[in-house]
Amino acid sequence: MTKRVIKPEDLRSRNWFNNPDDPEMTALYLERYLNYGLTRDELQSGKPIIAIAQTGSDLSPCNRHHIELAKRVRDGVIAMGGTVIEIPVHPIQETGKRPTAMLDRNLAYLSLVETLYGYPIDGVVLTVGCDKTTPALLMAAATVNIPAIALSVGPMLNGWYKGERTGSGTIMWKARELRAKGEIDDAGMIELVASSAPSVGYCNTMGTATTMNSLAEALGMQLPGSAAIPAPYRERGQMAYETGKRIVDMVWEDLVPTKIMTREAFENAIVVNSAIGGSTNAPIHLNGIARHLGVSLDNQDWQNIGHKIPMIVNLQPVGEYLGEDYHRAGGVPAVVSQLLAHDLLPYPDAITANGKTMAENCADVQIENPDVIKKIPEPMKQDAGFINLSGNLFDSAIMKTSAISEAFRETYLSDPDMPNAFEGRAIVFDGPEQFHATIDDPKLNIDANCILIMRGAGPIGYPGGAEVVNMRAPDYLLKKGVEALPCIGDGRQSGTSGSPSILNASPEAAAGGGLALVQTGDMVKIDLNACSADILISDEELETRRQALTAGGGFPHPASQSPWQQYFREMVEPFSEGMVLRDAPNYQSIAKKNLPRDNH
Repeated sequence: MTKRVIKPEDLRSRNWFNNPDDPEMTALYLERYLNYGLTRDELQSGKPIIAIAQTGSDLSPCNRHHIELAKRVRDGVIAMGGTVIEIPVHPIQETGKRPTAMLDRNLAYLSLVETLYGYPIDGVVLTVGCDKTTPALLMAAATVNIPAIALSVGPMLNGWYKGERTGSGTIMWKARELRAKGEIDDAGMIELVASSAPSVGYCNTMGTATTMNSLAEALGMQLPGSAAIPAPYRERGQMAYETGKRIVDMVWEDLVPTKIMTREAFENAIVVNSAIGGSTNAPIHLNGIARHLGVSLDNQDWQNIGHKIPMIVNLQPVGEYLGEDYHRAGGVPAVVSQLLAHDLLPYPDAITANGKTMAENCADVQIENPDVIKKIPEPMKQDAGFINLSGNLFDSAIMKTSAISEAFRETYLSDPDMPNAFEGRAIVFDGPEQFHATIDDPKLNIDANCILIMRGAGPIGYPGGAEVVNMRAPDYLLKKGVEALPCIGDGRQSGTSGSPSILNASPEAAAGGGLALVQTGDMVKIDLNACSADILISDEELETRRQALTAGGGFPHPASQSPWQQYFREMVEPFSEGMVLRDAPNYQSIAKKNLPRDNH
């Protein structure tokens, strides 16, 4: 039996639908919600009003299956005595929205905060999936702080092409290289890439979608085992039903996001991210969620807590398998079980959405396929977390060490006189348009000793901080077998990319960061031991360049194309701060503090 902390008369929705102190407003609020068939009993008899925050739409194919899953969520809510109101969420689709869906993460957040706060809602099921929907909805739930539980839409089924797995996103970067080498044509590239999307669901690789849904479970905001179930599987519908049931009890228990997403939960999530080989976008999103909770979290925490954790999940882009394999091998619970068994999970007693601890949920879970989820003593890679770099190029940027291949390490990190460090000649691109137009131009004289730098791709400069720092080597080097060059950028990279790039540089060039000062031909030194990244010029030369940049009006960026782009640029904070909107973190637990004023 659920231990009830909240009584029916304490429900938030009662202030709309059954307020004995104001029968006139009760009548007004009730009247319109009855016009499509809801009954007074459903709204006035003490049933909690549960919102399904719906992210599925035709504009959001990765999340579209939530339109079906919501039916099973509804069934679960009703089975436990709740009343359901399905609410729309601003659409977000990584591969559809231009200039970038990252603009919409904060817009969806703002919209959902207003919906959850301003309407008669007691609890919410967050339908998460595609990259930005997960942090957007978790940020909103954190700000409002009513009982909330996340439901992942799940990954697509495995993609296949001529007997080999093709992973979403990852195959795009491979196809682009094959086309550059002349091994496939345009039609062949499209056919190859399309093979990776065989069903409903989000990316079937360990891209940002699988990463963020795994971390939502690691934070305790999903039911155990729910993150990795493929979208078409029957278990996904069953999990939707169980999630609907559980949110009703969470309302009675007053189990709110601030009780689940604690500092301890975020430390657990950082460790899980290293173990699964998670995306470089994860620090942006988790840092942002934490800020809306008042939890201290920064990029240095990701290195301090996560760098020494081994990677044990063998998924593309840095492994072999895909989403179906991850689920069948045991998903997040099997990963957590390994971490628990070797005392690597910092806080086993962290509470989760089902009311149990991480240890209670996962301690006895077995790995079902040791090729997909390895055991800690025999990992894919040791010390597989992120490194946080700083220097005169930027104050903070992230490098995913699990993506460092043996070939990359041999070429760039094995100099006996400078171990784990390298110097290279900078080739600077002002945005992806210049990169794509000129990367194959022999006049740039790019060789294996060069470092590719892209700037103007950050939250202000792009705007939104797009996934455009997916830079390949020029075609003439690819044909010679040079597979990857070192890359640095103030934008993001798709989590489906296996490149060990240095990303999310903060401050960005458009905010006056050091990337605005680097010039093609400069020597740049990256030292992973010292966690530093510097242009090898004098302080005097650096200051001369800075003064010239300021005198010239600063680093140029395209004009805003819409009101939201303008407002976003005026309010956004850097990647290292979670790319949240200025002042938004000042509003915390707002549903617990007061009710909005009546509307008539």
